[in-house]
Amino acid sequence: MAFQAVHRHARIAPRKARLVADMVRGLKVDEAMSALEFSKKRAAWYLKGVLKSAIANAEENDADVSRLFVSESRVDEGPTIKRWQPKDRGRAHPINKRTSHLHISVDERN
Repeated sequence: MAFQAVHRHARIAPRKARLVADMVRGLKVDEAMSALEFSKKRAAWYLKGVLKSAIANAEENDADVSRLFVSESRVDEGPTIKRWQPKDRGRAHPINKRTSHLHISVDERN
């Protein structure tokens, strides 16, 4: 049985968060936690919180934490916040602030 956690509308671009999500997919939970702890990427902070939540969900349902692994980690694109940057001669350039939906599922190994 998979236990999952989701962080919606995270203020990080999906392209940047996918790099970190790919790094932890398939790892044991303690290995994934230490990889996220020592990663220099900003997305690691977001994914570490989601992974902690998924582990807590598994503990609530009496799962053996020592046998857990990251079965799914994916990043979906959220809504884009649109802003404008004033430029010379009265022009305006669009600034797209992208958001992400972070999904992590943990499962017990047999």
